[in-house]
Amino acid sequence: MNRYPRDFTGYGPTAPDPNWPGGAKIAVQIVVNYEEGGENNILHGDMASEAFLSEIVSAEPWPGQRHWNKESIYEYGARAGFWRLHRMLGHLPVTVYGVATALARAPEQVVAMKSAGWEIASHGLKWIEYKDYSKAEERAHMDEAIALHTEVVGERPRGWYTGRCSMHTVEIAAEEGGFAYVADSYADELPYWVKAGGRDQLIVPYTLDANDMRFATPQGFNSGYQFEAYLKDSFDTLYAEGVAGAPKMLSIGLHCRLVGRPGRAAALKRAIDYMTSHDGVWFATRLQIAEHWAATHPAPVAERPSEMSLEDFVAAFGGIYEHSPWIAERAHALELGPTHDSALGVHSALTRIFRRAGEDERLGVLRAHPDLAGKLAAAKRLTAESTAEQASAGLDALTDEERATFTRLNSAYVEKHGFPFIIAVRDHDKAGILAAFERRLANDTATEFSEACRQVERIAELRLLEKLG
Repeated sequence: MNRYPRDFTGYGPTAPDPNWPGGAKIAVQIVVNYEEGGENNILHGDMASEAFLSEIVSAEPWPGQRHWNKESIYEYGARAGFWRLHRMLGHLPVTVYGVATALARAPEQVVAMKSAGWEIASHGLKWIEYKDYSKAEERAHMDEAIALHTEVVGERPRGWYTGRCSMHTVEIAAEEGGFAYVADSYADELPYWVKAGGRDQLIVPYTLDANDMRFATPQGFNSGYQFEAYLKDSFDTLYAEGVAGAPKMLSIGLHCRLVGRPGRAAALKRAIDYMTSHDGVWFATRLQIAEHWAATHPAPVAERPSEMSLEDFVAAFGGIYEHSPWIAERAHALELGPTHDSALGVHSALTRIFRRAGEDERLGVLRAHPDLAGKLAAAKRLTAESTAEQASAGLDALTDEERATFTRLNSAYVEKHGFPFIIAVRDHDKAGILAAFERRLANDTATEFSEACRQVERIAELRLLEKLG
């Protein structure tokens, strides 16, 4: 099958209500990345020094050499920055993204994390780039990270975030099977389920914008006030949406060596104090959010259209265009994917086939439609869909006079245009249908052919919305 894996639809215009505990209007999730001691370093068996996310914005890797300045910046994060953040945030639920080798080199920090009740998720074995690793090599690192994390922390991690990940990361994490969530995504403001590694895997997406990493990028924050303003604006926008009935999640990403600096920490404190001053704010770990979401919005059990076999796809959607299963047959061969696993997604695929068909094929679809309140209806020989549609406008309960009017109009229309009068009945009442019938009867056939095709597409859309929601 020709399938495209990316999902550009997500929850669409109406996201599900997360029903945050206590009716909260927003969930605020703070991540402290603990990477110090897990970064690239020849002491760690790497080929070069670290070059990422520090005060030395333009740093380059030094092959085969240690980088004293870079190392000392990372050491600052462990020696000073971590403790400043711990004092500031120790009363709040926090998730630590802990690089396993970094945690192993930080026994006192791990004790402090645990004493604060922070969740310690896995940030991989080492804070290195995985894009060029083979799937087997990356899996081996993940297994080693879990084992080392368990030794150091005392329990296995329930959450996973590689960060500098590969195209295999989410699949490998899902295959491992022990993670309540994976955070290697920036695709949404709410958790969502994906099919990966042969199972349903919950994704709790992270952020790169409400993130102090932008202090260490060429285009980013150059003062604490910018970071503070950005966090407050993000909070205000999402809080207002929550008040309006569409609660979301605000992720905040922190690094000990970056926001742990005094001038930045002050800005972070002002932003956190601002958020805590509001009612209806749920501060939570990522694990708490994942467990809440899984209980409130479990993985969907219905088969996804893009994953159906041809036989099942045609069985499900072959009747959407009246007596024209060939449309569903051809649509199944299109480049379908998660973005088509909805009523409007399937409608797009089916309608593309209808629109690309020749005029004779489209005419056949029009002629497959029954007359309104015609002989087939009287003989109860309509499809279930057509029966329900005509009944919705009261066309199954006509007076003798109304039935005679419909019979006259049907005959005149078919004689003039060569196909039955078609209208999306669910969009109209009986009087509106009759008025449209009288008006359109005067149109030329080319105009009516185009209008009938539009109405057929609308009928298909309404049927799919009823079927798939």
